[in-house]
Amino acid sequence: MKDGFIRVAAATPTIKVADPEYNRKQIVKLIEEGANEQVKIMVFPELCLTGYTCQDLFMQLPLIRKAKEELKRIIDASKPLDMLIFVGLPWEMDGKLYNGAAAICHGELLGIVPKKHLPNYSEFYELRNFCPGNDQAIETWDPDFKDWIYMGSHMLFRCREIPWLVVGAEVCEDVWVPCPPSISHAMAGATVIVNCSASDETTGKDEYRHNLICGQSARLVCGYIYSNAGEGESTQDLVFGGQNIIAENGTCLVESKRFVNEMVIADMDLERLNSERRRMSTFPSQSQAVAMGAFPGQKESSRLRENYMEVIFSLEGEGTKEAAAKETTWLLKRNIDKAPFVPHDRQKREKRCEEILSIQAMGLKKRLEHTGCGHAVVGLSGGLDSTLALLVTVRAFDWLKLPRNQIHCITMPCFGTTDRTYHNACQIARQVGASLQEIAIKDAVTLHFRDIGQDPDQHDVTYENSQARERTQILMDIANQINGMVIGTGDMSELALGWATYNGDHMSMYGVNAGVPKTLVRHLVRYFADTCGEEELKKVLEDVLDTPVSPELLPPENGEISQKTEDLVGPYELHDFFLYYILRFGYMPSKIYRMAVQAFAGEYSQETVKKWLNVCYSRFFTQQFKRSCLPDGPKVGSVSVSPRGDLRMPSDACKRIWMEDLERIQQIG
Repeated sequence: MKDGFIRVAAATPTIKVADPEYNRKQIVKLIEEGANEQVKIMVFPELCLTGYTCQDLFMQLPLIRKAKEELKRIIDASKPLDMLIFVGLPWEMDGKLYNGAAAICHGELLGIVPKKHLPNYSEFYELRNFCPGNDQAIETWDPDFKDWIYMGSHMLFRCREIPWLVVGAEVCEDVWVPCPPSISHAMAGATVIVNCSASDETTGKDEYRHNLICGQSARLVCGYIYSNAGEGESTQDLVFGGQNIIAENGTCLVESKRFVNEMVIADMDLERLNSERRRMSTFPSQSQAVAMGAFPGQKESSRLRENYMEVIFSLEGEGTKEAAAKETTWLLKRNIDKAPFVPHDRQKREKRCEEILSIQAMGLKKRLEHTGCGHAVVGLSGGLDSTLALLVTVRAFDWLKLPRNQIHCITMPCFGTTDRTYHNACQIARQVGASLQEIAIKDAVTLHFRDIGQDPDQHDVTYENSQARERTQILMDIANQINGMVIGTGDMSELALGWATYNGDHMSMYGVNAGVPKTLVRHLVRYFADTCGEEELKKVLEDVLDTPVSPELLPPENGEISQKTEDLVGPYELHDFFLYYILRFGYMPSKIYRMAVQAFAGEYSQETVKKWLNVCYSRFFTQQFKRSCLPDGPKVGSVSVSPRGDLRMPSDACKRIWMEDLERIQQIG
């Protein structure tokens, strides 16, 4: 339970139909295995204490009583464990039988959540044996437990130590109906939904089930733990495959194989879910607590909310301190993508690239139409960013049916320009059919140095920025001459880090790359190269992809680029990883560090990760003044630094609390 992560499990025991004692032993065995893995929430299938396929045996009193006895033994086994457990069983109350999920923690039965929607179609005949569950929690005295027992669909289980952990439950069919109980659970504050299920296998049902669970977790911005019945159920007419799924806000964290009973474990990110809900103004706020009277035996650990009974449970016990001491050494049981902006699947990546190029080009197309500009001006350096800006401009001009020679590529060699980037810039412009003009700026910059008293041999920030501002002045003036528009080339990663010359390459008339992170720029150019169908253009684009990222503002060494951006500001794959979690979720620096160490294990040392994370935060705060006055540009993904959209941040905000958290970071053992 560190950094907002909580370890959860969905387990399918191998059972015997109508043998609760045997089934209890299998369930307890899995609970103990989960405890050894530090699992905090464990979910078992529907009616797993008896078996879902008991049919009319559910009407036999020996089975009902035995299930209750074995539940008590499971409850006893849970006493020393810091774990919330859900187990399916038949439960009798007031002379009626219900299909219920028992919530258990620290040797206590917290409540019974009954199945609300009982299927009575096709192969299902549940209304023959069970009654539909009630919404409002009711309470009856149970002589076997010698306690008041809550039962109702509208029950929430809130963790005392973790404010973001509120659990709601539903049973199998409940999630298949038009208005599942989980909707009201989430609106009442549930961040995690559990489902005890017995869904049989038919052809193609697994994919539908997967999409259903993941879709529900996305719709409700929640974690969803789905445990399904498997081998051991009667195969008289049906087969159960044990498809267990753990999903988080639309993403499947882990899924079991079918036809193999197993336990799947994942670390769910509660902070991420809470961040998403906090960000979404359309997600309803949690119902306000209201006094609605009290049950006769209402416990101190429960309270009534509007339409809901809220039961408080704790995940802190005798073993918690020892487990917490070891927790920093855990590898998280979830995939941490080191390139969160870039899909790994080639088909998805290509689709994403096509979509982004179209968004960029559509934005530029509208701007050109609105302003009446039939010409565009692109400062072409032979690097990745300016190449992408040109390719986007070409697409926009093609859509507008404007001749490509009205795209004016300006190459402006100076002190740091190498032959490689110069020739690539010229070749790209020719291959796409754009106009090309070379304007050497060495003399103009040298004259400017003389005017301001700058020593040309002093290669400081003035030396570098003077070149960038001279180039921008030229582009703007040429645009004025031809009634054109200067197309910005700077990408989102550079803007987030402030790696741009203020009023130099920082400025344009429309920034087509403003929403594209550096790691994605490379894939966009690669996609264009692979799909352009022109061998010569593909060849030169591939050489651009192989060229080190550099502003080329310092003289080359032996004809090669001497100023490599990633040596100075840090690896962009690290910065893009950091920025995704800073901007998208507002995580603590220590949490981002922990995730980065795992994602980049074997590539960057912990010291290196911490060094560049420090640089990232420092530059992010000090360089906001550049982002506060960015030119217009299209948002293409879930993260943006536009001051008119996703990032409204004061230019003089204090970074102290973020840097203090960075200072507290310890090495992960």
